[in-house]
Amino acid sequence: MAGRVYLDHAATTPLRPEVRQRMVEVLGEAWGNPSSLHAEGRAARAVVDQARVQVAELLGCRPREVVFTSGGTEADNLALKGVALAHRDRGRHIVTTAVEHPAVLEACAALERQGFEVTRVPVDGDGRVDPERVLAALRPDTILVSVMLVNNEVGTIQPVAEIAAAARARGVLVHTDAVQAAGVLLLDVEALGVDLLSLSAHKIGGPKGAGALYVRAGTQLLPLLDGGGQERRLRSGTENTAAIAGFGVAAELAARECRDRAARLARLQRRLEEGIRARIPDARIHGAGAPRAPHITNVGLPGVTADTVLIQLDLEGIAASSGSACSAGTPEPSHVLQAMGLAADEAFGAVRFSLGDGNSEADVDRVLEVLPRVVERARRAQALGLAGA
Repeated sequence: MAGRVYLDHAATTPLRPEVRQRMVEVLGEAWGNPSSLHAEGRAARAVVDQARVQVAELLGCRPREVVFTSGGTEADNLALKGVALAHRDRGRHIVTTAVEHPAVLEACAALERQGFEVTRVPVDGDGRVDPERVLAALRPDTILVSVMLVNNEVGTIQPVAEIAAAARARGVLVHTDAVQAAGVLLLDVEALGVDLLSLSAHKIGGPKGAGALYVRAGTQLLPLLDGGGQERRLRSGTENTAAIAGFGVAAELAARECRDRAARLARLQRRLEEGIRARIPDARIHGAGAPRAPHITNVGLPGVTADTVLIQLDLEGIAASSGSACSAGTPEPSHVLQAMGLAADEAFGAVRFSLGDGNSEADVDRVLEVLPRVVERARRAQALGLAGA
């Protein structure tokens, strides 16, 4: 929308022009079924194979270790449930953290209903998990550890490589949800040491409806879907060729531009956070004491509710959020902020700004101009409401 400032890139990103162009080409020229042996099928298969190479290059893995899914949620579910079902004869214990994305936490809850045990390791006040606490939670029957790389609400970077090295030394598989890390952190599955890693196309300028799970060669997991046996028999169903092609282009761009993007977003993040602190002295940047991704700023605003602020920002032409888009509209405060030790009223007053490719210093300055008066107006309204109660 012309004149608007979009600061909700952690929820989704605009489709990049290069991605759109590639998808249109594929829709017109490679519409066949990738599993068919005729020319139309071979053309579609070549598109999928090319995208698999592009995603593999983003991760530093072999193309055959990339399994395409419908998005990050399916990738997370395939990782957790697939490993649990494949290894249940060896153990039924899973370790994760209290601040994971709902796709991981709800998958764990579903496994608990099937007789598995899940340990949710707490985090510190900046949302970071202590590797020693994760390792202390391991048991002889632990089969999987799942720790996200970048938290989607506060941007905290978790020590995944350290956790993975110690867990895998004990024969425990390791999964990381890297959905928020792609495009802003360099991803290397060998350096991370993980066995499974989840991605989503629409977080890096690709289309919704496409994602991937990296599965280290030799890792055993069972499929969630029964059918024709596509994607190494791990994800049956005719591939969404156009979306996968778009994902491939987005992955290639993310890998190529990552360093420059991260540096640019870090400068914008610093400008935003310093400006907020100067203009709203009692504002709190959640997670500021830990390593964070350069695109997410979660701000605590005492004396207001985030929904009130977000509505006013939207009317002023600024799009932001109160945390995970998956949890928008729920009456419960953020589980991430509560796990970090915030009271419910503090969590309800948190606003997330997430930067992306389309943002500039002018966008940040617009937020810094508008946010203080929106907060002041919301505080007055809140005070009047309390006075009249």
